[in-house]
Amino acid sequence: MGKSAITIMLPIFFASLGGLFPALAGTLNIALEGLLLFGAFSSLTVYYFTGNVLAAIISAVIAAMALSLLHIFCAFLLKAHLFISGLAINLFSSGLCVLLSDKIFDTKGVINSGSIHGLLNWYIILGIILLVVSWLALYKTPFGFRLRACEKSEEALVSLKIKPQWYRAAAILISGFFCGIGGSFLALNLGAYVPQMSAGRGWIALAVIFLGVKNPLGIIAASFVFAIAESFSNYAQGFWNIPADFILAIPYVCTLIAIIVTAMMRKQS
Repeated sequence: MGKSAITIMLPIFFASLGGLFPALAGTLNIALEGLLLFGAFSSLTVYYFTGNVLAAIISAVIAAMALSLLHIFCAFLLKAHLFISGLAINLFSSGLCVLLSDKIFDTKGVINSGSIHGLLNWYIILGIILLVVSWLALYKTPFGFRLRACEKSEEALVSLKIKPQWYRAAAILISGFFCGIGGSFLALNLGAYVPQMSAGRGWIALAVIFLGVKNPLGIIAASFVFAIAESFSNYAQGFWNIPADFILAIPYVCTLIAIIVTAMMRKQS
């Protein structure tokens, strides 16, 4: 069950680590779900035609960041509401994957590229590296100080003629980078693209950000808690004689309880 939990954890971890940057900048990128899905589709498509894992991962990152740029264009240049723009990106990503799948593969269903061995260990190493780099960038660089000041001291930034919107836009672009990696793991680890395979992981990532108290180390712990709960629910279906819907709800119930407990503890402190 441990390996299964890590497999479940990684896409959520990458998405929540990316979503941490906008959260610390005083906003939320609710387009994480769509970014994960488009990253998954792009990586599988490139791997299907090239057989190159690195090219597949790079294509997923580029695709998710391109979608993030569209989000930034709508929200910051066209002045659309940030949440409405994020929801639109999620819907657009879902529809675009269906359209491209139909045009490229002549199917709207599963796209199979064959299994790829040995990916998990490499993604774990990459996750550790990105965790360290993210912590250093957020807490040990001028960029990180200014990014976090967007939420806590926006007036101070403006007085220094620093535009908080530029940092918020950069944070959303960074979240696209991380979601591209998370999406590539979803598809390449499975060796297939399945419609809607992000399956709510982007929304869970938003909860993980707050459950991890907006801290990179907290995020990895919160991601693992959810992954253990989901792994247990998958395992429990084989020996619990209760409706599967109740069992599948276990990870979401655990996440909700954890968020409530965390909120109560922070309120008391």
